[in-house]
Amino acid sequence: MGYYGFGFFDPTYILVIIGIVISLWASIYVRTTFNKYDKFKSKQNISGAEAARYILDNAGLQDVEINEIAGELTDNYNPRDKTLNLSQSTHDSTSVAAIGVAAHECGHAIQDQKNYIPMRLRSFLVPAVNIGSTVSIPLIFIGVLFSMNMTLITIGIWLFAIVVLFQVVTLPVEFNASGRAVRILGSSSLIDNEEVSQVKKVLTAAALTYVAAALSSILQLLRLVLLFNNRD
Repeated sequence: MGYYGFGFFDPTYILVIIGIVISLWASIYVRTTFNKYDKFKSKQNISGAEAARYILDNAGLQDVEINEIAGELTDNYNPRDKTLNLSQSTHDSTSVAAIGVAAHECGHAIQDQKNYIPMRLRSFLVPAVNIGSTVSIPLIFIGVLFSMNMTLITIGIWLFAIVVLFQVVTLPVEFNASGRAVRILGSSSLIDNEEVSQVKKVLTAAALTYVAAALSSILQLLRLVLLFNNRD
């Protein structure tokens, strides 16, 4: 190995540390922001599930089923079975935060309905990402163990790059879903203008977690490239 070895004083570790710090900050920020606005009950006293049903029905998505799932902030839209899955902290809650999260997931359902290209691209990448996220790092380590087998290492890095690409493609998908949610809520009678402003803060905080994940992965990919591009 050259300057960027696997040694204790490997200077590329700073990239990993920066990624960890960014991810931790984003996680704490979204949690504190959600908890703050989870205490603000909607003036119309509607729940996340009721808001989601209203938005979906008005978008012509009466066939999308709304389910309650375990956990907190585990909300998601499944395009395969056309289900909107709201966590326990969202489904029955009447808070502004819950309504914002539910509306965001409805944004994904509408993306699916409109054949939003970045969402289709993200779905297309899923099989490769499942492989890449599982075998990329082990493959790189195996390559190192086998006398720096650069074929294995390069394959591992390219597989990890697919994971990074997936996270980058995820950004417009998430931002677009939040934008749709804010516009829909702003033009509806579900919440007033003050509450729309609060929803924006919740969804902005949530979006930052995706930005942080993408940046962290990009930094890790950069580290791998530096490590193996500076070998003897």
